[in-house]
Amino acid sequence: MGARKKIFLSLFFILLTFIIAHPLYAQENVKVYTLKESIEEAISKNWSILQKKERIKEALYKKKQARSEFFPKFSTSYGYTRLSEPPIMRANIPFPGFNGIELGTQDNYQWKGTIIQPIFRGFSIISAYELSKLIVHQRELELELERLDLALQVKEAYFNILKAKRGIEVAEKAVEALKSHLSVAKNFYNVGMIPVNELLRAEVELENAKHELVKAENYYKIAQINFNTLLRRNINTPVYIKDILYYEPERGSFEDFFKVAIEKRPEIKIINVNIQQADQQIRIAKSKFYPEASFVYEYIKEGDDMDVSGSDYHDAGRWEAMAVLKWTFWEWGKTRNSLREQISKKRQMILLKEQLKDRIRLQIKEALLNLRVAEKNIPTTKKTVEHAEENLRVSKERYKAQVATSTDIFDAQSLLTQARNNYYNALYEYNIAKARLYRAIGQY
Repeated sequence: MGARKKIFLSLFFILLTFIIAHPLYAQENVKVYTLKESIEEAISKNWSILQKKERIKEALYKKKQARSEFFPKFSTSYGYTRLSEPPIMRANIPFPGFNGIELGTQDNYQWKGTIIQPIFRGFSIISAYELSKLIVHQRELELELERLDLALQVKEAYFNILKAKRGIEVAEKAVEALKSHLSVAKNFYNVGMIPVNELLRAEVELENAKHELVKAENYYKIAQINFNTLLRRNINTPVYIKDILYYEPERGSFEDFFKVAIEKRPEIKIINVNIQQADQQIRIAKSKFYPEASFVYEYIKEGDDMDVSGSDYHDAGRWEAMAVLKWTFWEWGKTRNSLREQISKKRQMILLKEQLKDRIRLQIKEALLNLRVAEKNIPTTKKTVEHAEENLRVSKERYKAQVATSTDIFDAQSLLTQARNNYYNALYEYNIAKARLYRAIGQY
């Protein structure tokens, strides 16, 4: 039984080692991100997004505070007053021992309950409430703006990973091709068909290709770190994303894209909200020209003792109702200048909106130009790759027949590497340019 148990355990550990080491198993539980999933996860975890959501909550609380100004305010107070001596009414009465009439006591206690209901404050209460609603809307637009910027960053990081991965692939092919050429060159050198400097040149070119491979691998690691940071993942976590090797031509005129941008861009919407806020601030400033009216009701209990239950000199309870009108009609131009200040702020917002429109025009135009360039380069660079591959094949055959030199091989290989890099760069730069165009028109 002991021998069987040892055999069983040995087979178990061998099988376990195979399963863990097998690449298919290793990738079975690994998440492969699509572009859409990458954006969604980044938005759900991003610190700035979470902070913007908290700012919306903050604005909602301020809105509730502004709403409370419409309703009456209730307050209460309790006080104690001690006089140096009881209040006495003195009179010149010629009676022996008459010192006056006592009107109160030294110890006085008072409890008061007050209700104040604002009636009219020059529309300032309504304007303050409308202003608080606009602030909530502005915070929501700021959140939308943060999502747009983050989506663009994720897209750029996503395609930079794909571009870097293809860079490694191109560099590896170059290394393999130069290794194969070095093997042929060594055979030729051993039989005296080529000089030693040609062999050394082949070795140098191979080492240079390995150096480029290391650089490509490092760029790939950096691209993964950037991607992981945007998605709030551990920066050392391997990244697996779905490749996008196709492109869909984007149709539309500059005027069409600009029209969409003016309608969709959060920045335009935020400025529109700022202009509306300026209107409410102007209304609040104008409210100082009007008198304020309010209703005040007070219930008062007084006494000589702490229980304020009345006394010979105090009523046990009484109430007072007042209609109060207050008007500050002269402050040396303060109200008028405050109004002018708010009008100036509104003008600034209008000018800023026009400036933003110019910047949007520039962004759309630049994105469209980059998109068109990349779109033209994709088929051109793809054809160039085919020609470069054929050129390298012919050069290798000519070298084997000793009608070409190693220099011809190196030049052909360099052209092919450059052509492959140009093709993948054009493909992914097209997608990045498309992402920037969508950001310019307020979409992702």
